[in-house]
Amino acid sequence: MSSMPVSVRIRLSGMMFLQYMMFAVFWQPLADYLNKMNMSGTQMSFILGSMAIGCLVSPIIGMIADRHFASEKVLFVLNLVGAVLLFWAAKQRDVTMVFITLLLYMLCYMPTWGLTSAIAMSNSPSEKFPQIRVFGSIGWFASGIFGLVGLTIFNTKIDGSVIPLYCGAATSFAAAILALTLPHTPPPAKGQKASVIDALGLRAFSLMKDFQFTLFIIITLLVMIPFSVYWSYFSIYLGDKGFKLYAGTMNWGQFVEMFVMVSVPVVLAKIGIKWVMSIGLVALLSRYLFFLFGNVYDQYWMIYAGILVHGVIFAFFFVGGQIYVDKKAPKEIRAQAQGLLFLLSFGVGLLSGTFIYGKLIEVYTMEEATGTVCNWRPIWLITTVISAALLAVFVIFFRDKIEVEQRSEEQVSVVPEQIGSESQGQ
Repeated sequence: MSSMPVSVRIRLSGMMFLQYMMFAVFWQPLADYLNKMNMSGTQMSFILGSMAIGCLVSPIIGMIADRHFASEKVLFVLNLVGAVLLFWAAKQRDVTMVFITLLLYMLCYMPTWGLTSAIAMSNSPSEKFPQIRVFGSIGWFASGIFGLVGLTIFNTKIDGSVIPLYCGAATSFAAAILALTLPHTPPPAKGQKASVIDALGLRAFSLMKDFQFTLFIIITLLVMIPFSVYWSYFSIYLGDKGFKLYAGTMNWGQFVEMFVMVSVPVVLAKIGIKWVMSIGLVALLSRYLFFLFGNVYDQYWMIYAGILVHGVIFAFFFVGGQIYVDKKAPKEIRAQAQGLLFLLSFGVGLLSGTFIYGKLIEVYTMEEATGTVCNWRPIWLITTVISAALLAVFVIFFRDKIEVEQRSEEQVSVVPEQIGSESQGQ
């Protein structure tokens, strides 16, 4: 496909924009909302861990959809059901019902990361895909507009309230309607044998015979533990520090990510895969040093600095890691190896970190005259020590050398799709 109509490009770009906006608008302030419902650390961990659980199961759902239904129809159903579930979640006050509803939502939402990429790549020239995909990052960044409008026009702080869930539901409904206008995309794997083992990337465990690959996988899984406190709980910290626009504040990390991503191929060609990923780990350590000293000395510029390095962490460590897997794995199991990386990082690793930090926040939260207050200093100190230890282990023991050609900007931009791009929080 050498060209595509402008109308198709607009619709595909809109698809990406809405798909990432709907998640960012409610997920980033969710922890503070749950905290204000006076949930225990364990209860909050289960709810915030629903995304990681969705990551564990969504490859199976995606595999079934890929073999039986047109992609745009699957996207329509998933987004429509997702809109209903988010609306229903906003109505719930019972902890168990909030967990069940958001878990069901994540089972619908997580497969859409790969699904929207498949639709876009099936209906656009390969060289145009990054120009379409970038609208997902723009949508994530633009999700902060909901909080800004609420604060400036309606004089209402929506972050930390139930309103972002309604905003997510409305955006999901709009995305469902847009899906009806997307080009027809037949099931790409129709007629192929379905295998849960292949969908979860379990055949790629054969790569674990290589010590360097095993070390990389273990480090990546463990990195998700300190990464998770920012991803899942940072809105609580922002609330404690008096911020009013959680999503708008955190989204500056995604804004930086859009620009840092294009530098990955250049840096990769100059210093190699080990030092590219090391830069990402240095950025991770820097983030928590900024938060630690920003908290100790009450310096807000340090908090912003810690947010801005998010793009460096994601682009250099996570995307660099995907490139390593792409080069390390034999061609016949390359996709499964990426699936294994996704499963262990954003599934097992993120879920573990969410529970660990949920418990830590509970331990360091105290009752005061003004209400419950969390002492963040030991939390940032613990996270800083963990990040420093992971950096040291990686630099000292990881010695794998692989041939990595200088990729084009378009090739690198596609990579994040396999772990869901923005992490978020991309």
